[in-house]
Amino acid sequence: MKNKKITKTNVMRMLDKQKCSYTVHEYAWSEDHLDALSVLEKMSQDAGAVYKTIVAVGDKTGVVVGVIPAQNELDLKAFAKVSGNKRIEMLPLKDLEATTGYIRGGCSPIGMKKAFPTYLSHHILDEKSVLVSGGKRGTQIELSPADLMIAAHAKVEEITKEKDE
Repeated sequence: MKNKKITKTNVMRMLDKQKCSYTVHEYAWSEDHLDALSVLEKMSQDAGAVYKTIVAVGDKTGVVVGVIPAQNELDLKAFAKVSGNKRIEMLPLKDLEATTGYIRGGCSPIGMKKAFPTYLSHHILDEKSVLVSGGKRGTQIELSPADLMIAAHAKVEEITKEKDE
């Protein structure tokens, strides 16, 4: 069987430029299952922890980006506080592509149209490697937390809460 050539995304090009080491994981996606938990189910046990990218708008700073474990929820109060806002709300889905350059299910914290303030969940410090979107649906990038911090120009903060059971 021949190896399938992977088309480089902007995320991969940026990681190459910054000399960050990464592994590409591809999976079959469907319009009905674009959420991070669906990606988590499709990734093998050997892969790193799956993280999702959340784009929000603060009342003082404008657009801010949060990167949190797939199974967690963003704590809006904590996120507002660490990002210098009083209030924060999710960016409307209809504005996602125009704001970030990415579509739902393919939004990466690396390589957005503009450099927005980006915050990684403190859980990332416990991980050997993490998976974030590769910039298109069906593609995940596995890299070290340190390389993600560098590539996304991100700070680590406590911005999550456990999902209600």
